[in-house]
Amino acid sequence: MTTLFSIIESPNHPRFDALYERLGISQVKLASQRKALQALKSMTPDWIVAEFFYGFGNNYAGANVSNLDVLLAAVHKQAPSARTIVLVGKEQAQYVPRLAERFRIHTVLTLPVTEADLEAVLRATEPP
Repeated sequence: MTTLFSIIESPNHPRFDALYERLGISQVKLASQRKALQALKSMTPDWIVAEFFYGFGNNYAGANVSNLDVLLAAVHKQAPSARTIVLVGKEQAQYVPRLAERFRIHTVLTLPVTEADLEAVLRATEPP
């Protein structure tokens, strides 16, 4: 069965439970990057859906672009075949290419994302 990590860190993250069920995808809902990192130790997802938050004046000390850097580094090591779908608000979309220079991202979808948008990505690309 296909497994998808849905990392829900804000109210803007779309809820597509019915879509995942219809496509036969087992969704693992995680409320934070920390919980996703923990889950990676025991599960290998086929897909990861997570929101991008640019590190404006953050505590990343300039080493990271966003909230996803640490997660994507861990995914690269622990689940290299997982495909990452990054959700981003229009106002932060300009920063995603900086993240994509450092990590493999399958698709970037700009919020608000519709069920049809996500379904097209999931159907067009079967996980390995």
